[in-house]
Amino acid sequence: MGTDTSEDLLNGARVLVVEDEAAISMLLEDMLLDFGCEVVGPAARLSKALEMAESESFVVAILDVNVAGEPIYPVAEAIVRRGLPLVFSTGYGGAGIREPFRDRPVVQKPFSQQDLKRTLIAAIAAAG
Repeated sequence: MGTDTSEDLLNGARVLVVEDEAAISMLLEDMLLDFGCEVVGPAARLSKALEMAESESFVVAILDVNVAGEPIYPVAEAIVRRGLPLVFSTGYGGAGIREPFRDRPVVQKPFSQQDLKRTLIAAIAAAG
């Protein structure tokens, strides 16, 4: 790991996870714990994700673009209204992201731990 100050951004950071596939959700949680993060959620349904996006304390969110067949954009909008950063997680790449969210960071499934770390750090740093 190292003592890079950018990695300090993740240490102790509360990260909201919205993912409906259990295997991916568990993988995300393991990666986040390895980074020193605290996992908020995960939420596997849009209604729960929206409730958590509006009320929970977190520094960044990782949002599956399609949660149980429903687009994640109402949750993304709630997070943006709070002025918090988010990262989209999708199997379709950036092309599958709707306006006005195309400028937001994306990790493409399957993603590596290093890809996730780099993207989260960039999202948090850009918001700070």
